[in-house]
Amino acid sequence: MHIVDRRLNPNSKSLENRQRFLRRAKAQVQEAVRNASSSRDLGDALEGGEVSIPSGGVREPRFRTTPGDVQDHILPGNKTFSEGDILPRPDQGGGRGGGAGNGDGEDAFRFVLTREEFLEIFLDDLELPDMAKRKLASAEREGLRRAGYQTSGSPTSMSITRTMQLAMVRRTALRRPSQSSLADLEQALADCADEDRRTALRAEIEAMQTRMKRIPFIDPIDVRYRHFEVEPKPVARAVMFCLMDVSGSMTEHMKDLAKRFYLLLYVFLTRRYKTVDVVFIRHTDKAEEVDEETFFRSPASGGTLVSSALAAMSKIVAERYPPADWNIYAAQASDGDNAHGDNQLAAQLLTESVLPVSQYFAYLEVGATSHMRQPMPDSPLWTLYERLQSEGAPLSMRRVEDRNEIFPVFRELFKKRDGQRVGAK
Repeated sequence: MHIVDRRLNPNSKSLENRQRFLRRAKAQVQEAVRNASSSRDLGDALEGGEVSIPSGGVREPRFRTTPGDVQDHILPGNKTFSEGDILPRPDQGGGRGGGAGNGDGEDAFRFVLTREEFLEIFLDDLELPDMAKRKLASAEREGLRRAGYQTSGSPTSMSITRTMQLAMVRRTALRRPSQSSLADLEQALADCADEDRRTALRAEIEAMQTRMKRIPFIDPIDVRYRHFEVEPKPVARAVMFCLMDVSGSMTEHMKDLAKRFYLLLYVFLTRRYKTVDVVFIRHTDKAEEVDEETFFRSPASGGTLVSSALAAMSKIVAERYPPADWNIYAAQASDGDNAHGDNQLAAQLLTESVLPVSQYFAYLEVGATSHMRQPMPDSPLWTLYERLQSEGAPLSMRRVEDRNEIFPVFRELFKKRDGQRVGAK
């Protein structure tokens, strides 16, 4: 079966050629998308728009002659040169010229990506780590499966074997004469010299031919077509816990960095996965599960007890997400401060309740913008998580201090990798 899509391309563009170009220049387009994402505000970062790649990345492959070969050129409208003249080199100018100063230059090829294309390229090489365990849940329609035969369908789905089997069964049941029996009678007629016997053989042959015409070799009731049914493909279920510190030690700049990270994470999860639940937990000295609107927009302030968020996550896991059935992930954002004496309880909750049931735990430490060269001292939480990571815990750690660091850090935390965990930075 051939399907011809005759829908008009948007804005009179060749959609097929556009997709072919994006596939051919995939590496350069991905790099351009990452650079464009880092330089935009979060509200505009995933909305598509103009990107540029080096013009060398859009060249079509072509055959070239080797040096020294004789080449003939036909120049229409030539009034200056004759055969055998040596053509001067053109001036170094235009798009590839060096312009002012020395050195070679190259124009950038600019084009516009739609929001769907931008998201597809940006999220192409990201995934939730170790998404393979636990029981499976049914997903949306994924494919087809064989479901027997039916009496109608497309000619391309006709089952020749099944049709011939049914035709043979029908012919046998109705005792249709075979071609070999007819051939034997015709041979006997040719060899017979007795006229009365020949008359009887002719009558028998005519009766056999008439019966064969009444019982065709293949009847429409014999034809069968392969039947397919839509089958949902099982996929693993997952839940992502978003733990955000909203205590008084978190400045507006720090909260803005954390919210940008979680917004990017939310877009990634809802775009790439169909069976992922997202649980929002924010905490000061006490934690609460909130909805998306409250998590991103509602103000809060107070002391800091990280253990409250970890205890809330453990409680929700025990009540709604059995570890035997769910892939459990967590992403925590904090400035690294914690109440004195709470680190021991937080470490106990992590090692005994959270990390044993988690596939992956990502910790993002947000800091104030600093132009100092020397590194800042490690925070209590960073020191705690670094120790747990050295003991083999499934967690990754990153620091950010500016908006343009959000996208690179996010990609490092959730990039595809083969069995290797991302270390602390």
